[in-house]
Amino acid sequence: MKRNKFIASILTVMSAPLFALSQLKDKLPRQKKGFKILAGEGRIHGHIKLKGVNSNILDVKVSGSDTNGELAIFEQTSLSQGKGTPLHIHNAQDEIFYVIQGAYKFKVGDEIYNLTTGDSIFLPRQVAHAWTQVSEKGKMTVIMQPAGKLENFFVTMASLNHEPSQQEIAKIFADNDMQVVGPPLKID
Repeated sequence: MKRNKFIASILTVMSAPLFALSQLKDKLPRQKKGFKILAGEGRIHGHIKLKGVNSNILDVKVSGSDTNGELAIFEQTSLSQGKGTPLHIHNAQDEIFYVIQGAYKFKVGDEIYNLTTGDSIFLPRQVAHAWTQVSEKGKMTVIMQPAGKLENFFVTMASLNHEPSQQEIAKIFADNDMQVVGPPLKID
């Protein structure tokens, strides 16, 4: 009996730091002032010009660093008709898209959705999804909750000095907590 109490005591003491770390996120200082981001501008990185999956431009409107990782909002200017993301999974983030301009095709699980100006779509975490730009140009607001590493993904893709291979793209996805599980969508 003493041995069981001893083991329970040791486990309790060892789990205390893990519990404390899980509570730390709630104690970190949050942004205490509002801020304005002008139309057509990015808050932290300026215009992030992507390479690889498409050549779109991303502007960070609200960074995960502004919200202790709880939320991120991006504006995407779409310049790559017929291109989009490979089928992929975010294990820990929900994603919401709001189409400001243009037309897009989304796959979420087994369902296909066509979105145009004013439409929104919710992509739940742990569900495979992809999208493709249908119109010549477009613009979307992208919301991630929690923020995850999508901002880092965009910065990494923009910093490449070459067009990445599919293997490089899959690795960059994986390095940013996403998993490529299939090819991009095609426009019918």
